[in-house]
Amino acid sequence: MTPITHMDLTGFTEQEPGVWTDANGLVLSVHFFPLVPDLPAPLDSPEPLRYALARSVAGAGAGLIEAVVGRVDTLPALRQLVKVPRPNGQGQVILGSWTIPRAGSSTVVKAQAAEGGMTGLREAVILGRVGPEAYFTPHPYGPDVTGGLPHHVADHEQWDAEFPDHPLTRVREVLARITPTIGLHETFKTLPPFAPQAAAVPDPPARATGPRGWFRRK
Repeated sequence: MTPITHMDLTGFTEQEPGVWTDANGLVLSVHFFPLVPDLPAPLDSPEPLRYALARSVAGAGAGLIEAVVGRVDTLPALRQLVKVPRPNGQGQVILGSWTIPRAGSSTVVKAQAAEGGMTGLREAVILGRVGPEAYFTPHPYGPDVTGGLPHHVADHEQWDAEFPDHPLTRVREVLARITPTIGLHETFKTLPPFAPQAAAVPDPPARATGPRGWFRRK
């Protein structure tokens, strides 16, 4: 149960409540966390927010590709794209999400897709095209962000059209398609806005359920 009242699920098949997959194995899911959102800064302070997120993701052994503040329905929200190494060491998993924070809770829409078969093709092609000196660049959200998966130009959106089957392309495309179709329950929309300076930020639970009364997503 989440505050999401509707969302375009064309091309997806429900696997369990709140989890869907498409024909290519991309997983789409919705979540509600009844806790203060685990965001290090307000959405109206995008530079310190992105910097803190980039450092946190790198410290966890992954890489923040993008963090963009936008809107879902009428509410301010944060879109993130993160690359994570697969546990078996072969390729990466791309995680894309919208976090819609309120003062004491948040709703998350997440899409994820993993590399399969031949891995690293996109990276190898772009590396050969731009050369090693131009390939790896300092992280755009902070030059001192180190560790985790390195930042490089092959993750830029400009290459997506050349690699339509890459998980990064697929995650970007599905988030772009479904975001305008997401509707939120009016009760959630009237909750107090997110204000991290007003309270400590706890770690989010691994799995949580929303309070009774939310409309189930359609």
